[in-house]
Amino acid sequence: MSLETADWRRHVFALYEAVRSTADPAQAHKLWQTGRDELLKTHPASPVEERSSYKGPEIGAYRPDLRFDVAIDNDVEPVRWEVPSATDGVIPFSRVGVVHLPDIGDLDVWWLESYGGGLFVPVKDALAGKRTYGGGRYLIDTVKGADLGGDYRDGRLVIDLNFAYNPSCAYSPRWTCPLAPKTNTVIVPLPVGELTPRL
Repeated sequence: MSLETADWRRHVFALYEAVRSTADPAQAHKLWQTGRDELLKTHPASPVEERSSYKGPEIGAYRPDLRFDVAIDNDVEPVRWEVPSATDGVIPFSRVGVVHLPDIGDLDVWWLESYGGGLFVPVKDALAGKRTYGGGRYLIDTVKGADLGGDYRDGRLVIDLNFAYNPSCAYSPRWTCPLAPKTNTVIVPLPVGELTPRL
């Protein structure tokens, strides 16, 4: 399982590298959708347990108005966020900033404090529990390869809500995932990115 997980991450890193190298965001989104579909349906480390019958994720149509290249506002009070997990103990995060998304709301930017480190930006929207995963979805998780770009030296981050994807625990109870805290919850519906099946 460890080597399968390492191979999964290698594929995810390569997929996001290809996404960042594609000039047209809509084309990059198609590339991401195809790559994520393939990984979830076929990779041995996929969190999907019944892969033989899984038809792939439903992804909302790309909306260019939901892509932002924004400055990370680091004038924030330091906050520590600890997430208990069944397999890795407590997963610690520190808030390093916030991004302000016009007409959407604010999202905290977190730094993973455990080995490897990395930026983490989850989001929970008004459709959570209806058309999007109830615990929220991930936008950025650099320790695992989900990185849409931005010039970190200038304190900028690309936040493209079209790339929101479900955490592994949305597919299987075997996984423990950090879920979006209140500060990463917005009141607008985001029918883009990876959706949950219609009931």
